[in-house]
Amino acid sequence: MPIIAPSLLAADFSNLRHEMQDVSSAPWIHLDVMDGHFVPNISFGMPVIKALRPHSPAKFDAHLMVEPVDPLLEATAKAGVDHITVHVEGNPHLHRTLQTIHALGCKAGVAICPATPPEALSYVMDLVDIILVMTVNPGFGGQKFLDSQVPKVRTLSKMIAQSGRDIVLGVDGGIDATTTPRVTEAGATMLVAGSSIFGKEDRAAAIAALEQASVSAVP
Repeated sequence: MPIIAPSLLAADFSNLRHEMQDVSSAPWIHLDVMDGHFVPNISFGMPVIKALRPHSPAKFDAHLMVEPVDPLLEATAKAGVDHITVHVEGNPHLHRTLQTIHALGCKAGVAICPATPPEALSYVMDLVDIILVMTVNPGFGGQKFLDSQVPKVRTLSKMIAQSGRDIVLGVDGGIDATTTPRVTEAGATMLVAGSSIFGKEDRAAAIAALEQASVSAVP
């Protein structure tokens, strides 16, 4: 069964602590940090993440949609996150960035936008702990799932198998009970979900529905 990571980008920003605690059945919390430069929107930063940290036992999964990213790595780690995911796009020194994340004591992830081929990650497979396939163009919540990204998930799943490493393969964007079986069948082991969880009154039931949908994809 894949990891479900509720994205606080879709939560009520005026009540983030309660919203986060309302998804306590999920093992990860996904934190989208946006700078208004790499992506159009601005979300929240490290002081907010640090304030939330004492109120959840979940793994904090930070997705940095910022440019440049290196100056923020230390502050992100000090905010209490467990994983730091950066984008392959716009990061000319990706090896150094991933090594820095590890040196800070965090798991290192790489996100890949829809127009970027999976082969862009070929030379960092020995350094990544998480690969995050964007199935929408990053920067906004509630977007429609891009069908063209399912083959990319399948290709990356094969690349992970060939690497012989235990790499989490995540999918982020348009994840709901309909799209979950498709990406799970393609090899996804972690699902970032925003609107399909926080848009429901019963968040625990919404998480359970995604878990059930993922199970139905397994023969």
